[in-house]
Amino acid sequence: MGSRLDLQTLLESITPNVYFQPPTGTEMLYPCIKYNRSDSVVVHADNRPYKRTKQYQVTVIDRNPDSELPDQVEQLPYCLFDRYFAADNLNHYVFNLFF
Repeated sequence: MGSRLDLQTLLESITPNVYFQPPTGTEMLYPCIKYNRSDSVVVHADNRPYKRTKQYQVTVIDRNPDSELPDQVEQLPYCLFDRYFAADNLNHYVFNLFF
């Protein structure tokens, strides 16, 4: 797995509007991808950390309910769909991505 900047570049290949932990009040352009670090998984071997994988919560936000962006994100390796919700006339598709 790569660094967070590698993930940023990967997500920008899907849409140019990508935001990492945007502060409250940040004006976002839609469609966009918003993501933040949510967890990590550590595999132990011989009583030591052997492998660490960071988990990110990735949210695709789009006005179009039939957007293809969620499908493109879902095709990324180690990506799992978590939930969908609509708020403020925007569709939110939430994924958990291990990167």
